[in-house]
Amino acid sequence: MKWYVTTRQRLGLALAAATAVSVLLFFVGALRNRSMDFDYLIWNLFLAWVPLGLVLWLRKVLRTNLWSSWPALCITAAFVGFLPNTFYMITDVIHLQEVRRVDMIFDVIMFSSFIIQAFILGLISTYLFHLELRKRFSVVKSWTWLGVFILAASFAIYIGRDLRWNTWDILLNPASILFEVSDRLMAPADHPELFSTTLGFFVLIMSVYVVFWYGVYAARQPQNSK
Repeated sequence: MKWYVTTRQRLGLALAAATAVSVLLFFVGALRNRSMDFDYLIWNLFLAWVPLGLVLWLRKVLRTNLWSSWPALCITAAFVGFLPNTFYMITDVIHLQEVRRVDMIFDVIMFSSFIIQAFILGLISTYLFHLELRKRFSVVKSWTWLGVFILAASFAIYIGRDLRWNTWDILLNPASILFEVSDRLMAPADHPELFSTTLGFFVLIMSVYVVFWYGVYAARQPQNSK
């Protein structure tokens, strides 16, 4: 009996291999510098895997349940809460010059490996979520809803980087987060970074995702199609 590997399984193996490469680069850097600086990159990359697992679970649930059902709504809420972790890793580059290291270029390569891997996980997770939206809404409405979720993710990145809250604090400290966010929304002129960070990430993520979406679409079309 022959064992066949599906395209999705190959993608999963490729993502796992890329993650292993990122972790390997980290430990090579740790040995060269005799330091575990930047070990949080491994945890952040793990968090970037969570949305992919959640959206795969959501797609399975939606086969037998309406999106308005409690299981689907809870998984969707968790997915929206964890999705920003995939794109958030871009901001980790600010830590590159915090400590003296043996080889800055190698560190740039290592950081890029983690960041690109996390961003790809975010794009794939968003794509699978978008497919579910397309099954239930028109083209315009599905893109509109997707834009809302990406805008929310961009705002969450601001909350994480500038206000230093994380995903767990949504459950552990919701009142404190609400207080800080409302304080800034009520005095936007005093916090211009709120809009620059949120809109900046929204434009970045949305523009890259649009290319990703149509790139996948083009790759799936027959070569002789117009």
